[in-house]
Amino acid sequence: MPADESDAPVALPITGELDLHTFRPAEITRLLDDYFAACRQRGLHRVRVVHGKGTGALRATVHAYLRRAPGIAGFAQGDETSGGWGATIVTLKPDNSC
Repeated sequence: MPADESDAPVALPITGELDLHTFRPAEITRLLDDYFAACRQRGLHRVRVVHGKGTGALRATVHAYLRRAPGIAGFAQGDETSGGWGATIVTLKPDNSC
């Protein structure tokens, strides 16, 4: 694959669920910013972020981002029906409060 194709933007459906498995760690912060903004534009304020269980490094990166991001009202580990510790449920602040 030519280098310019690998750097091309990836269109993601805005469903309120974001699976991070196919993304590089360096892309995560920007991806979360953009995805959460798109969710807010569509009136979605509850987002399930799937980071997987693995070593916990990706979860730690996501949680560090969520703790400092101004547009986040709160977040919690998924429960037994939403992915357990392999997913994080994020509550977004409305557009006007970011």
